[in-house]
Amino acid sequence: MALNPNYEQIGKAFTQQYYALFDNPATRGQLQALYNAEQSLMSFEGQQMQGAAKIMEKIASLTFQKIAHLITAVDCQPMFDGGILINVLGQLKTDDDPPQSFMQNFVLRPGGDSFYIQHDVFRLVLHNVAA
Repeated sequence: MALNPNYEQIGKAFTQQYYALFDNPATRGQLQALYNAEQSLMSFEGQQMQGAAKIMEKIASLTFQKIAHLITAVDCQPMFDGGILINVLGQLKTDDDPPQSFMQNFVLRPGGDSFYIQHDVFRLVLHNVAA
């Protein structure tokens, strides 16, 4: 398989769609369709889960009422198997809390005539925090 020449447009369109769905409580459940039932992996603040159901369980367990992702930068790279690597840098605003920086990486894998999220890694950008 070759490099996808449309990797930049696909990656940026995916990012826009993902956060639009995530930030709206009425559409958040539709994120499940972006993950593969068995082959999707997520690392959320170091906690690992596999499969669309477990990933959605984690997303549903988050305690905020309102959320907004403010995107600073989206970097995309084509992968040699036709996939797309996406790195997102931004700020996260939840409820009345102050904004926090975050970084999220996705690997989109071709599946049929579209893509699914094979890897999803999310981290808040926290420094000088005792572990």
